[in-house]
Amino acid sequence: MKRDAHDFSHYKEAVIGAAIDIAKTDDRVVFVDSDLSSCIGSTSFQKEFPDRFFNAGIAEANMVGVAAGLSSVGLVPFIHSFGCFMSRRDYDQLFISLGYTHQRAICIGSDPGITAQYNGGTHMPFEDIALMRQIPDFVIIEPSDAQSLYDLTWQVYKSGKNAYIRTPRKGINFRYSLEDEIKLGKGIELLQGKDVAIVATGIVMVDAAMEAASILKEKGIDATVVDLHTVRPLDTELLDRIAKRCGRVLVCENGRYAGGVGEMVAGYLVTTNPVKMGFVNVGERFGEVGNLAYLKDAFGFTGERVAKAAMDLLA
Repeated sequence: MKRDAHDFSHYKEAVIGAAIDIAKTDDRVVFVDSDLSSCIGSTSFQKEFPDRFFNAGIAEANMVGVAAGLSSVGLVPFIHSFGCFMSRRDYDQLFISLGYTHQRAICIGSDPGITAQYNGGTHMPFEDIALMRQIPDFVIIEPSDAQSLYDLTWQVYKSGKNAYIRTPRKGINFRYSLEDEIKLGKGIELLQGKDVAIVATGIVMVDAAMEAASILKEKGIDATVVDLHTVRPLDTELLDRIAKRCGRVLVCENGRYAGGVGEMVAGYLVTTNPVKMGFVNVGERFGEVGNLAYLKDAFGFTGERVAKAAMDLLA
């Protein structure tokens, strides 16, 4: 099903809207939340399908166990918590109750990385992608706008696999239109340049990458920008193509290098097309409190800082 994401005013509405639209076509679909339904807006799902919504309370491990049980009797659960709790607090249940036992859930981890903002450092997950990568065959997506978030939510449902959807709740932007082709596992070249390739995941970093490309263009540097909306399965064909064309690859992520997207891309390219690489990430830091503008500057997730990292690769 295709739907114009301009119907929504926040990212949370796009992902929950997709879950509701999916549930309208498949009566196996249910939703389990961890007492955060008012935060993510899954109250809309509850209103539409009151008999298919469950509140597990502030007990995320229990939520995953319930989801695994629902899956074992043929249902398809969407589950939600803040990204920090969805990845860290319930990890053993994700690994064993879902992964090892071949059950299935579509996991929404909201407010990843610095998008947690005033939730604070304790609620700011930088390691969630690294953790999810350790569970075999877990699909991982981090869309960069509302349309790709809606479309890819449908596609992870159709994949039949466990999935982790990494998305902010608040705010919205529209990078893609209803007519654009967005495919799970296939990154999108937003700009095609020859001097340096900037590979970015998620709303914060794709925005910064596009700003950086404009700065670089003023300096005569022709940059490729890739929206790597799917972390797993990794689009290796695209990575090989940009590495051969540009010879330099900069990976930008709203998270940690260890186990994250940068390490994943580097680990692949070193075996096929070794190139000079750079990385923009949080480094060895915990999160902190602040608004998004402050946090972007504090962690170096700005167009200026990404452009500098790209120029360092060219030096």
